[in-house]
Amino acid sequence: MSQCYRMLFLTTVIGLTGCAGSRIGRMPDAPAPPPPPPPAKAQALDASLRQRAKEELAKDVDSNDAVVRANAIEAIQDSVGDEGKDAIENGLSDPSPLVRFSAAMATGTLRLADARIALLGLVNDPNPHVRIGVRYALHRLGDTHLSHELETTSRDFDPHVRADTALALGLLGEKSALNVLEPMLTDPDPDVRIQVAEAMWRLGSEEGLTNLVAGSVSSYADDQIICLLALAAPKDYRVAEHLHGRLTADYPQVALAAARGLGELGSDAGYGVAMADLKSKDPRIVVMAALALGAIGRSDAQPLLSPLLADGDQSVRLAAATAILELKAQS
Repeated sequence: MSQCYRMLFLTTVIGLTGCAGSRIGRMPDAPAPPPPPPPAKAQALDASLRQRAKEELAKDVDSNDAVVRANAIEAIQDSVGDEGKDAIENGLSDPSPLVRFSAAMATGTLRLADARIALLGLVNDPNPHVRIGVRYALHRLGDTHLSHELETTSRDFDPHVRADTALALGLLGEKSALNVLEPMLTDPDPDVRIQVAEAMWRLGSEEGLTNLVAGSVSSYADDQIICLLALAAPKDYRVAEHLHGRLTADYPQVALAAARGLGELGSDAGYGVAMADLKSKDPRIVVMAALALGAIGRSDAQPLLSPLLADGDQSVRLAAATAILELKAQS
């Protein structure tokens, strides 16, 4: 993503190169209608299954692969929150800047006050992305003395740095950031422009919404995936109809992004799409299907997700663990 943080799974799901991304091709025509969601069946949350999922996250956060460790930290943030603060705070001293960035962003998102001293030790980290994450986290903890530097990084020569700056500004949730973001709408890099549009939409900008809707019907599937997820991020139900229309996308990952986005909005309309794609032989599609079921949150997805914890692909196991921990008890 640079959307490195918002959807680190994209590095394995659609084969993005680094953080910048690559265009994976034009969409075919004639999409098939999506399968309808089956009736929901209330199930109690399985404590033993949730424990297995937590054990998987614990293994992944200690992986030899930095991308897996970074993904695991984001998964911990999204699924167990404060319960995983030790793993997140340990990530601040990881040798990989990608992991340190992910940990700093998670620290800020969860407002882990105990990490403040560690964050101050990273203020001058040699990696610019880590420095952005640290400034975001400190701001979220009430220390704003370095926040003005995000205006400088918004003009950095590196488009990845500009994109991560936009990401941080959007997540801070302060409308004053629009003064920095609006000039970035004409950035020469398309990935930066998408991230800027998402940040602006998070801050309530209709211009950001318009740009994301346009990107969600781009000629390029990876742009569509990113924009669909970004549309759902503020949880504004006005975008639900548009997301529902993308469930018929012929390219499965685009449809799964729409299903996940609808799940974030509280709709299970994409449940049937995700359930069908769990059977794919492509682990990238299975990852997105699992994450969609997690976002939808139906407890009757437990039997579908449980076998994936034993999958041979680590990214599938991580996605399944994340999804299982996101499921909600239903009455």
